[in-house]
Amino acid sequence: MTFGITQGPALRSGEDPEAGPDGPARRPVLMNPGPVMTHERVRSALAGPDMCHREPEFSRLLTRVRRKTTAVCGGGDEHTAVMLTGSGTCAVEAAISSAVPEAGGLLVIDNGHYGERLHHIARAHAVRTHRWELGWGTPVDLGALDRLLAADPGLTHVGVVHHETSTGMLNDVAAVTAIAHAHGREVVVDAVSSVGAEALSLRDDAPDWLAGSSNKCLEGAPGLSFVAARKAAFEALGSGPRRTYYLDLHRHYRAQEEAAAPAFTPGIPAFYAFDAALDLALAEGREARLARYTRLAQQLRGGLEGMGLEILLRPEHRAAALTAVRIPRGLTYAELHGGLRRDGFVIYSAQEQLAQDFFRLSTMGCMTAGEIGSFLSALERLITERHR
Repeated sequence: MTFGITQGPALRSGEDPEAGPDGPARRPVLMNPGPVMTHERVRSALAGPDMCHREPEFSRLLTRVRRKTTAVCGGGDEHTAVMLTGSGTCAVEAAISSAVPEAGGLLVIDNGHYGERLHHIARAHAVRTHRWELGWGTPVDLGALDRLLAADPGLTHVGVVHHETSTGMLNDVAAVTAIAHAHGREVVVDAVSSVGAEALSLRDDAPDWLAGSSNKCLEGAPGLSFVAARKAAFEALGSGPRRTYYLDLHRHYRAQEEAAAPAFTPGIPAFYAFDAALDLALAEGREARLARYTRLAQQLRGGLEGMGLEILLRPEHRAAALTAVRIPRGLTYAELHGGLRRDGFVIYSAQEQLAQDFFRLSTMGCMTAGEIGSFLSALERLITERHR
């Protein structure tokens, strides 16, 4: 099942991306990995009525969103989700700072920018950390992981990024979790750029803590994030450390679970939008959404390879929602970005050591095959003009 989304044509070459020829603004095609282009129902929901967050109306909205979020994370009756007003990093930081006990430690699997971020978050909260640097785009060596955990019983938790958007790599969270659990350790998963599309389930894959965001594969508006886990795990946080105030997961859990109320003033419009986005996600289904993203990614990658452009990573390691591609010869990223922006397409630079040579293209969100075709035509035209 698909949404039957019609976005309208991309902008023509040289056309102002902020306004169409008749005056009303046209949306550029967002090929950055979040915020994504959203369904009209999601955008319309942002204009919901003003609401007090201490009234029953918001309690009902919060409860609906928590229930639907748990469902899209593959949770059962024993699981729940705690909502946070903030980006995906907010949820990741809340999970790490709340879940790792005072005498515990975190083994960070670092094979990209966001793996490194797990390390920096843990260090900021004085959590003992073993940063396992594999190198960007390097798959996790499961045998080495087993040996690392066996060698250091003090590493009570493992931190791993599911979809590492610095490279487009998909890490095998299920295998990592199985090894960690065999050693009696818990797993914190940064699923910010994967939940809702890539295969990941609280019941089937059993990560202990899943941090996600509203505005990537779940196609909501930016501004909300969440941590999903077993209810018993949230309850157990009551005896854990209080490293933060605003990001204390136990504080948020108690408020949302016991009073159906937020601990602090939430971003209410983002809740309206996420409620609508979750309805769309549940109606489409994770497998169908992944299939939709995969078709777009295959179309995009086939076109890029047809132009002779190099795509980062082996195919078996790539997530469906993002492609990292080498900048065409003779162009700088600034020239590439500017030229494509004039044609109505927003691309994304690579990070750190890849920034000089690569850029990134997302296929998440309400994007169509026609828009991918228009993008490929615009890119080919830009490359041809440069080489005349």
